Parts: sequence; structure tokens; C-alpha cells
Amino acid sequence: MSIDTLRKRYQAAGQEHLFTFWSELSQEEQASFAEQLEALNIERVNRIYEKAVGSESGALSPTSFSATIEPLPRGASESVGTAEKDEEWAQIGLDAIARGEVGVLLMAGGQGTRLGSSAPKGCYDIGLPSHKSLFQYQAERIIRLQQVAEAKANKPARSVIIPWYVMTSGPTRRTTEDFFASHSYFGLDPKDVIIFEQGTLPCLADDGAVLLETPSRVAVAPDGNGGLYAATRTPISSTDKSHTVLSDLAKRKILYVHAYCVDNCLVRVADPVFLGYSIQKQADCTAKVVPKAHPTESVGVVAYRDAKFSVVEYSEITREQAERRDPETGELSFRAGNIANHFYTTAFLNQVESFEEQLAFHIARKKIPYIDLKTKQIVKPIKPNGMKLEMFVFDVFPFTEYFAVLEVVRKEEFSPLKNAPGTGSDDPETSRRDLLAQHKRFLEKAGASVEDGVEIEISPLVSYSGEGLESIRGKVFTKSGFVESVEELDTLA
Repeated sequence: MSIDTLRKRYQAAGQEHLFTFWSELSQEEQASFAEQLEALNIERVNRIYEKAVGSESGALSPTSFSATIEPLPRGASESVGTAEKDEEWAQIGLDAIARGEVGVLLMAGGQGTRLGSSAPKGCYDIGLPSHKSLFQYQAERIIRLQQVAEAKANKPARSVIIPWYVMTSGPTRRTTEDFFASHSYFGLDPKDVIIFEQGTLPCLADDGAVLLETPSRVAVAPDGNGGLYAATRTPISSTDKSHTVLSDLAKRKILYVHAYCVDNCLVRVADPVFLGYSIQKQADCTAKVVPKAHPTESVGVVAYRDAKFSVVEYSEITREQAERRDPETGELSFRAGNIANHFYTTAFLNQVESFEEQLAFHIARKKIPYIDLKTKQIVKPIKPNGMKLEMFVFDVFPFTEYFAVLEVVRKEEFSPLKNAPGTGSDDPETSRRDLLAQHKRFLEKAGASVEDGVEIEISPLVSYSGEGLESIRGKVFTKSGFVESVEELDTLA
């Protein structure tokens, strides 16, 4: 595209100010800037801005609160905890895994900034005796689950594959790739670990004008965890435009995808129970939820908005709604805490593009450094001066034809890592505590005893969710440590 054509396109979109410094740029800078501007769908950016602002105005309207927000209808969700059901769902899930029909999609674009680290959050060590990272824990759960599925289906070793699709962001992709490579992909075959990148959107001033980060570069930010849908359609590398996550899923004949966030140390990757429940329900999309800890917990809940499944943020419901209880069960009416843990059919993932334009991006008002067009100086604002536009992974819920909800036990499946060490909640210490407490329960359920103060870490390669520990029945563990095999547990008794 010629520079004149490109300039006219931006002029028509009301964004011609981006060319303010064009004549002052070197040829190399002009080429790089033109490439960025040409790749940017500026008309789409304007549409997203208009829809996001309109949606925000509607959300702030006095009539928008509580009028159409209702608890999940009775029968819309089920819970784990009934042995017969759990075993039935687990078998359905393991059968699908054994047939090679299951893939895993990890949302891992975030950096550990709040944790005092610039590395991707998945690289973080929560202080376990083994010092394994979150990435390693999840990889080893995949390896163990492949083995469990092989055993259940009487298939040979290494015949069952669960491909792992790892979504990074611009700032974390290279570091993530290097981390996986330097750790030999944690025992997984590199061809079954597909690292790709979520998209970005320009940062905007309040009036919708695109901000410049430098005279020759537009300021951009990741498009939120909901960017995963567009990212699955985007070429994984610049060398092969036809290779996308969706095409890879199709090539492998994957029918079902489990998607989750990297920061949950208790996540059951490709959870057979969750998969089996969703498959049995013939759901397009399923949300795994945990009961809210208390009425005013700052967590979104899966609920009904305008008679459609949706995630309702805690700020969108009144105190009366938050405290309302089901007269029959005594449980909170709005209790289904969203934990960004979802099941999809690949057929549904392929359909998202058809309704994506109807989704409203969310506005995050931020302090965004920018170039002043008059002074050409970099301005570092002390208060929010613009917006980043984000889509959330749950924004597709209202568009599902068959949606399901599965409630699980929080202490077994959800311990997020959000805050700096020493915060006291959702921090490295609570993650470590919750994981080691789970491992103690694994041992006790298998018939062993663990003395007070003893901490034992069990590698995911030994047990995915407490299975495979039958040989320790009757043992009393008196020493702390971590084990990579069942036999090593003898040294701690």
C-alpha cells in the first residue's frame, strides 16, 4: 500500500494525527511505522471504541443495575462430590483423552509484575520444596494424565497425547519459549507444545484518538484474555500463514478443549471429570465455578443477564442481591464464582468469529505514556489519561446454544496467585500452603498418617489427583520433603 493511500485511509478514519511526525522520520523508521499502520485495522479499532463506550455508558445507567440480572436457574448447574457421578464423568473424560480428542489451552500472557518479577507468571516459583514453576507443575499434570488415560484404555506408553496450546503476549512470548526450551519442555514432546501470541489493540485517548508511544510507533496493549478467540485464528508464526491453533486442532482431530489461566496452582489440567460432565451434557461451552467464600467476595459470578448465561461482576450486583439466599438450600443465590476455567467444543471455537463483532470490549482506564503532538515530548501521566480495550474470555457465554456449569470444591481446585509475597491472600504463601495441604489430603485419603508440621510435596508425575498411592496405606510420615516416585515416600516415613 502506498503511503498516500495509507494516509487517506487514516484520514477517513479520523486518525490522521498519527502522521504528525512522518516527515521527520528516517527511511527506516517510516518503513517500520508504515508496516505497523498497514497491519492495523483502524476501521475495526474505531468500531470497537464506539461499541465499548456505548456499552460502558449503558452499564453506568441507573436502570442497568439489577433489572435483568438473575441467579442461575435451578438445574442449570451441578456439583462434584457424588462418587458415582464423578466416576462416570471421569471415565467419559478419560475415554475422550485416550481417543486423542482433547487439547488444552493455557492463558499465560501475564507477567509477574505484582509478584516483583518481570518474567511470565508461569515461570514463578511459589516456594515449594521442589522449587518447580507453575509451568512445570501443569506440564507434569499433563504427562501423568496421559499415563492414566493409557492405563485405563489399555493403550501402550506414550500413545496418548494431550496437545498444550500456550497463549503468551508480546512481552512474554520469547521468554516463555526460552523457558520451555531450557527446561526441555518439562518432559513433553516439543511438537505437542504450541506457543502462540494473543493480539494487541492501540491505546486510545478518551475521545478515541490513537496514542503514539514514540513518533514512529503506536502505543499498544494486549487485548485481554478474551483475545484468545482471535488468537486461535492468527498464524502461529510469520513463516507459515496457514498454521493456526484452529488448523492445528483440526489436523489433530481435537473435539474438546480445556482452557484455564496459568496462575492457579491447583488447576486440574484437562480435568477428566470436567470434560466428562461437559461431554455428557453436550455443551458447547462449560464454566467451572467455585462457591463464593462470602457474599461480598470480589469475584464475578456466573448468572443470568437478560435470560442468557453471563459473568456478572461483583460491582454489578447490589448488596441485597449479593446477600440473597436460596430459601430451599440456604446457599447464596449468586454463588457461582467464576475462575476462568472453561470447556469448549472446537466446533464452538470455530463459530466465535461469526459473532465476534457483536461483543463489546471493556474499557480499562490507565496511565498511558504518550508523545505530545505539539512538543514531541514523552509524557508520563500521574493519573489515568486514556484507555486500553480488553475482551474477557467469558464474553462469549451469552452466544452459546448449550451452556453448562460445574461447581467444584475450592480447596481442591482453586488457589490463584495474584498478589505480592506477604499480602496474606492469593499470594505465593497461600498458593504453597494450599498445594501442600492438598498433598497431605492425598496421603490421608490413601490411608496414611502425616504428623503435625510435616510437609510433603508429591510430584504430579506420581499422582494427578490422589490416585496411585495405594501402597502407602498404614504408613506414618514423620519427615518433610518432596518425592518424584511412590517409592521415595518410604524415606519420609
